[in-house]
Amino acid sequence: MIVNSSIMEILKRKKLALVFLVIGVVGGFLYWKFIGCTSGTCAIKSVWYWSTLWGAVMGYLVGDMLNDLVLKIKSKKASKNAGEV
Repeated sequence: MIVNSSIMEILKRKKLALVFLVIGVVGGFLYWKFIGCTSGTCAIKSVWYWSTLWGAVMGYLVGDMLNDLVLKIKSKKASKNAGEV
């Protein structure tokens, strides 16, 4: 059960990044579906899985950056509140 608790801790810590990953996957697929590349010569937009993968990567990177920012702000608030007590 140690594995399950460590996985749950990682999921809890990276929740925002994972939410953005899912948003990126959906956004990448919808971009391919509605905008896409009709000629087939576009490297990323020509097939659904490249566009979806690109959306997932970009979504995760943005979400991870925001997640780190939120954790940093929470940490500063916690240390400020601990100093006031």
